Amino acid sequence: MTLPGGRGRGTYPERMDDAATDHEDAKADLLSRLEVIEAQPLAARAAGYESLHDALARRLEADPSTPRR
Repeated sequence: MTLPGGRGRGTYPERMDDAATDHEDAKADLLSRLEVIEAQPLAARAAGYESLHDALARRLEADPSTPRR
């Protein structure tokens, strides 16, 4: 969905229910990734957490609603 006048070219959920579902899906995905990491030996867990940290940091940096310092 775009804003009137063609502004806001990003895609947005059509309804609030869609946003809540997207949030729940992201939460479930994160929990799943954490379970996989926790099941690994200690050395592999460190690499798994580092990879997860990098992915989450990239998402935060890409979020246009995050204020820049």
